[in-house]
Amino acid sequence: MDGSMYLWLKALHIIAVIAWMAGMLYLPRLFVYHAEATVGSELSETLKVMERRLLRAIMNPAMLVSLIAGGILLGYQDFSSGWLHVKLTAIVGMVIMHMMMAKWRKDFEGDKNTRSHRFYRYANEVPTLLMLVIVVMAVVKPF
Repeated sequence: MDGSMYLWLKALHIIAVIAWMAGMLYLPRLFVYHAEATVGSELSETLKVMERRLLRAIMNPAMLVSLIAGGILLGYQDFSSGWLHVKLTAIVGMVIMHMMMAKWRKDFEGDKNTRSHRFYRYANEVPTLLMLVIVVMAVVKPF
């Protein structure tokens, strides 16, 4: 791949990651409001639509593009670098968190949520912490 194509792929990867992270930070906030809403209320039903659209139309495609473009970019990395292993581990954590959010969304959709708004407030911090690790590893490459 020539240098220009590499840069376009890197730009696509960054754009997709930003879109994915926007959803990863916003969806748990919607869950906080949803956990406080009365089951069957107009607010609860509106949040169901918002959560489904956010996950399906933004987060899922953005995650796929992030992982595919990032996977291609991996071919240009030195796998003996410790920072890369930490970054990849944090990315696995992000994918797991994404899947957990998809499960929680289904719980809300079926009016089966058993978690409190406080749980979702704490869950909202996990993507932020993972993002910090990923960015520091990718930019600073401390080891």
